[in-house]
Amino acid sequence: MKVSKCFKRKILNPCNLEMYNYQMDPYIGCEHFCNYCYALNEAETDWEKEIMIHEEFIERLSQALSKIEPQTIYIGVDTDPYQPSESSFKQTGKLLELFEKRGFSVCILTKSGLVTRDIDLYTKMPASSVGISIAFQNEQTRNLFEKSAPPNKERIEALEKLKKVGIDTYTLISPVMPFITDVESLIEAVVPFSNTIWIYRLQIESEESPNWYNIQSILNRHFPDLTEQYREIAFSEDHPFWLELRQQLKEIQSKKDLNLKIEL
Repeated sequence: MKVSKCFKRKILNPCNLEMYNYQMDPYIGCEHFCNYCYALNEAETDWEKEIMIHEEFIERLSQALSKIEPQTIYIGVDTDPYQPSESSFKQTGKLLELFEKRGFSVCILTKSGLVTRDIDLYTKMPASSVGISIAFQNEQTRNLFEKSAPPNKERIEALEKLKKVGIDTYTLISPVMPFITDVESLIEAVVPFSNTIWIYRLQIESEESPNWYNIQSILNRHFPDLTEQYREIAFSEDHPFWLELRQQLKEIQSKKDLNLKIEL
């Protein structure tokens, strides 16, 4: 994997999630290269070959933080903060150390068990939360869509370790892939280790989007009977598939008294 320097991008950006004012990504690009990822639509490099890191990262981040009040910042919007290069470059580890010193907290999202490396830092930031994302209930299917990402077992074990030490944990079941993702079985797998479970549908911007091209190619090869149904479902939040799934999840939520955030 080639890791080059990025000079243009801002480090701290307004967050599009209601709960947070700011968001950031320690890396530009993601080695996990999940075929369904919406961020592929804005990729500056070929993520299978090259990612980037911010030039003078900590110095610039320190300057940005000095202009705002201590608060919780969302980490991992477009790329995974614990992708493989983190083992060498430690961009995420460095930012956590800076945040802890400045009185900031984080809400962080990852697919990697490497997140447990920084448990000590998370425990020093009481308002922080750590989550994992998961979308497939078996490894064979998962490998079709996200072969470079860590296995589910690694993610769930990381979540368990984080929860055991009192860190606020959450899971994103995302994206829900129609007729492929078994949402209920994934809920059962993560609920013992998740304070909150968020559920998001597959969303594709247009048929020209790179992630739609990737998904369509996989469907054509491995699930040819689903391709046309996906073309209808993925572009419509009011498709009957989503309406029925919402209702099913609301019933599960009520029956089992679960903290589900159903964002379908």
